[in-house]
Amino acid sequence: MEDDTKIGIKTSEFWFSVVAAVAGLLYASGVIAPESGGDKILGLVATVLSAMGYSVSRGIAKKKA
Repeated sequence: MEDDTKIGIKTSEFWFSVVAAVAGLLYASGVIAPESGGDKILGLVATVLSAMGYSVSRGIAKKKA
């Protein structure tokens, strides 16, 4: 059986999660001006969920291979 699983950096879900993580970090740090402290927390939550989602998707992809 041929292993057709791409390495992580070559996948689109990696790049989408990187963009989401960077945007979340910029938003949480205040570089992208949030309206309130709750918005900073939302940025951090988005960053964490992005990282977790990527980890889960790679785990599923590797498990199938």
